[in-house]
Amino acid sequence: MKTSSNGKVFLVGAGPGAVDLITMRGAEILSRAQSVIYDHLVNPGLLRLAPASAELIYAGKRGGEHRDLGQREINLLLIERALKGINVVRLKGGDPFIFGRGGEEAEALVAAGIDFEVVPGITSAISVPAFAGIPLTHREYGSFVAFVTGHEDASEASVPWDDLAHAAKRGGTIV
Repeated sequence: MKTSSNGKVFLVGAGPGAVDLITMRGAEILSRAQSVIYDHLVNPGLLRLAPASAELIYAGKRGGEHRDLGQREINLLLIERALKGINVVRLKGGDPFIFGRGGEEAEALVAAGIDFEVVPGITSAISVPAFAGIPLTHREYGSFVAFVTGHEDASEASVPWDDLAHAAKRGGTIV
C-alpha cells in the first residue's frame, strides 16, 4: 500500500549517448536524485549531474553477458529504495520504453504501489540515422518505421523477419 512517506521512482531516458542530449526534464530530475540506478549505455558524464551525495548503483546489462543484477533484482532495488522514502532515478540509455525494459519496471512499481514517472529520452533508433542524415520516413520512399531488437532471446517471441522484409519492400524502414 502506497503511503505519503514513500519516495518516487523516475524512469529517465538518458538519450543517445552525448551528455548534452538528455532532455531538460531528465537533467532536472537527475539533479535532485538521492539514488541513481544506471545502465551500461548511459554516458558516465551524466552521473555528474546527480548530487555528490547521491547513491550511484551500476546495473549495466549487455546482450549475452553475465550480469550481477538481473531484472528482478533491479525491480527490487527500485521498490526497496522508494519504500525507504528515497527518490530514485532509473537512468537508462535512450528511451526507457524502447528496448529498455522500462515497461517491466513500471509494472513492478505499479504492483508494489510505488509512485513513478516516466521521462522519455531520444532513442538511438531515431537519433543515429538522423545524425547520419538518413530520414526514417520520407514522403516518396518510406511511410512507416519498424523497430526491431538487436538482441533476440530464444525464450521471447521471435521477430517475424519474413513479414518485415515484405513490409520493407512496400515502403517501410526497418531499424
